[in-house]
Amino acid sequence: MSLYFEEFTPGRSFVGPAPRTVSDKTVRDFAEVSGDKNRLHLDDSFARSSPFGERIAHGLLGLSIASGLLHELGIIAETVVAFAALDWKFKGPILIGDRLSMRMEVVKARPHGPDKGLVILEAQLTNQDGKLIGTGSWSVWVKRR
Repeated sequence: MSLYFEEFTPGRSFVGPAPRTVSDKTVRDFAEVSGDKNRLHLDDSFARSSPFGERIAHGLLGLSIASGLLHELGIIAETVVAFAALDWKFKGPILIGDRLSMRMEVVKARPHGPDKGLVILEAQLTNQDGKLIGTGSWSVWVKRR
């Protein structure tokens, strides 16, 4: 059920759909698509000597998963006009096998002409233990009724 701009009232929150599991294949596919083949993401032996002690997924993969979870939630699937801005902070590593969940809250909604408005969402991406993986502000243009 897509929402229109007028339905995004400050304080309204949304919890993403079923968590997304980060598999080895997901990490390797993301490395291929992005071109980021850092050994920390792909080489078990190398990663064991890192501060994390094991391979981690790309931070941008986590951000991409959060974006996908927003889309799967359906609140802007049919009403989004465009992504306008992003301010994101990487807070913790994503481990192979982590299950990522997303929560969003409307911070501000500002009309912009008769056909759209700017919705600012505060996003939080967490793992299966509730540990914060990333957080930030997302600005999206959404259709008005």
